[in-house]
Amino acid sequence: MNLFDVTLQLNGFPVKEAIRSLNEVQQKNEADFNTYLNSKKQEILKYHLENNSFYKSFGKTIDLNDWNTIPIMTKRDLQQPLGQRLSEGYTTKNVYVNKTSGSAGDPFVFAKDKFCHAMTWAIIQNRFGWFNLNFNTSKQARFYGIPLDTRGYYKERFKDVFSKRFRFSVFDISDKAFTKHLKKFQTTSFDYLNGYTSSIVQFAKFLKQRNIVLTSICTTLKACVVTSEMLFEDDKLLMESQFGVPVINEYGASELDLIAFQNPNNSWQVNSETLFVEILDENDKVLPYGEEGRIVITSLYNKAHPFIRYDIGDIGVLSKKSTIKNPVLEKLVGRTNDLAILPSGKKAAGLTFYYITKSIIEDDGNVKEFIIEQLTKQHFNIKYVSQEKLSIKKCDLIKKEMENYLESGLEITFEKLDKLQRSKGGKLKQFSSLLN
Repeated sequence: MNLFDVTLQLNGFPVKEAIRSLNEVQQKNEADFNTYLNSKKQEILKYHLENNSFYKSFGKTIDLNDWNTIPIMTKRDLQQPLGQRLSEGYTTKNVYVNKTSGSAGDPFVFAKDKFCHAMTWAIIQNRFGWFNLNFNTSKQARFYGIPLDTRGYYKERFKDVFSKRFRFSVFDISDKAFTKHLKKFQTTSFDYLNGYTSSIVQFAKFLKQRNIVLTSICTTLKACVVTSEMLFEDDKLLMESQFGVPVINEYGASELDLIAFQNPNNSWQVNSETLFVEILDENDKVLPYGEEGRIVITSLYNKAHPFIRYDIGDIGVLSKKSTIKNPVLEKLVGRTNDLAILPSGKKAAGLTFYYITKSIIEDDGNVKEFIIEQLTKQHFNIKYVSQEKLSIKKCDLIKKEMENYLESGLEITFEKLDKLQRSKGGKLKQFSSLLN
C-alpha cells in the first residue's frame, strides 16, 4: 500500500477490506446484483430498527416487507445531538465524524462507521481510476476553500502535502492570483485539477483571455474533476478547450458518499455499490426512469448512523437507460430550496433562468461571474463582477428574457461588485431565494 492508503489504515479505516468487498460487488451480474441490493437494503433497515433508538422512534410505522412504508428522512430530522442518533456500540470516539456544508440551509453533524468510510474511499479511488488517476501517486491541483485562521490553515496545508495535492484558494480569483497559479503549473507536474466548478471556470476564462492552453505549460495533466456546484455544458466546453484535457463531473454528499461520477463513455454513472438511489414525487411515490423528482438515497453500509430513504434536497432524473446495477443520472436540476416562486404562484427551478441569463450576460467576456437572488416574489437582484458596468441595452435584454421564461411584471435589478460572497468553504451559490 502507498502513503494515502497507509494513512487511512493507520487511522482505523480498513481500506484493504473495503477494496476487496467493492471488487466482489462489481463482479456480480445483473441478476446477482439485484439479489445483493435487496439483501443490503433489508439488512441495513433491520439493523437500525434493532440497534438505533432514534431510528426506532422515527420508523414506528415501517412494514419490513414493504420498502415504500419507510418514512422519508430529511436534514431537519437529523438536527439533534449526534449522540442521540448513533447506533448501539458506537460513540463519537470510534466513528468518523464530520458536518455537512449547510449549502442546503440545514447543516448538521453526522457519523459513519469506519468500514463505511473506508468503502467511501474505495469508491472514490475506483472512479478516479477510470481516468488513470491514483490517489497515492497522482498530483492534484486543488481548487478549494481553506480555513483563514492560522491553526486551520496549516492543518489543511499539512494534509495537502501528505495527499499529494497543492491547494489554490478559491477566495481570491483575481487575475493577480491566477497569474501566480499559472507559475505554479509551469513548475509542477500536476496530473489533474479538482475542485469547485465556479472557480475552475474562472481560471479557464483567465487562460482564454491570454490565449493559453494549460497542457502547453503543464504537459503532465490528464483530467479535470469538478464538484459541489452545477456544471453547465458551455463551461465544460470552455474548460476542455483551455485545459486541453477531459472535464469530469462529480456529484457527492459528505454525509453519504460519491453519488455519481462521469464515466469514460460520458454517462453520469450512479454509485449503486454502496448507495440505493430513488427518484420520488411530491407524494413520496417512486417515479419511473426518465421522470424528474426528488433524489432520495439509502446508505447501504453505514451502521453507525441511519441514512435510509434520505432526501438529500436535490432534484434530478435517472435515465431510461438505467439498470439496477448501472443507474445513470441523466440530469441534476438543482436543489429543492432553489425554486423561484413568482407573483402568479408559478414555480421555476432557479438554475433554469440562471442559465438563460448566463448565455446573455457572459457572451462578451466582460462579466466574470454572477449570482441571482430572489428578494420578493416580484424582485430579483443580479449581483455581478465585471470590468465595466452592464449597459442599459444588455440589462433590458436580460429583463426581457427572464420575463419570457418566467412571467411579465418582474422587477430585475443589477448590482456591480468587486467580488462575490462565497460560503465559508468557498462554494458559490448561483441562485438563492430569500423567500425560502
